[in-house]
Order: sequence, then C-alpha cells, then structure tokens
Amino acid sequence: MISPDRVEAMIKVELPDAQVQVQDLTGGGDHYQAIVVSSQFEGKTLVQQHQLVYGALRQAMATEAIHALALKTYTPQAWEAAGQVV
Repeated sequence: MISPDRVEAMIKVELPDAQVQVQDLTGGGDHYQAIVVSSQFEGKTLVQQHQLVYGALRQAMATEAIHALALKTYTPQAWEAAGQVV
C-alpha cells in the first residue's frame, strides 16, 4: 500500500513545480486519481504530459504498488482558464 502523499511526492521529484492532488479511489491504496498542474507540460501533447507523470511513478506501477491511475494533466494556463484552484 502506498499513500496519496507518497504518490504526490514521487510526482514532485520529476516535476518539482507541479501542483498535485491525489485521491485514493478505493481506500485500498492502489487505485488513485491524480490531477497534476505543471509548467513542464507547456507545448506537450496530452500523451506526452501523461508519460511524464507515469515516468515519475514507473517503479510503483511496475511493482503494482499502484495498480490503477486516473490522470488529468494541465498547464497552469489551462488550469486557470478552467477556473480551478489547486
């Protein structure tokens, strides 16, 4: 089992400027939903943005500490345009 705080920390290692919200969807510690806002997503496709996050979580996913991840990624401008606050 891995905590949402640990998932957040792992993402921030690769994306230090990221604002991250992680929610445990099942209470079992292996199915998560994450919202990640980072300037490093600028100019990247959605697939490339997700690849950056998956790269940060590679080891946890390979060992199935994280079994499932619902992911939403935004640039700061897209997040602001959506009227959201992290």
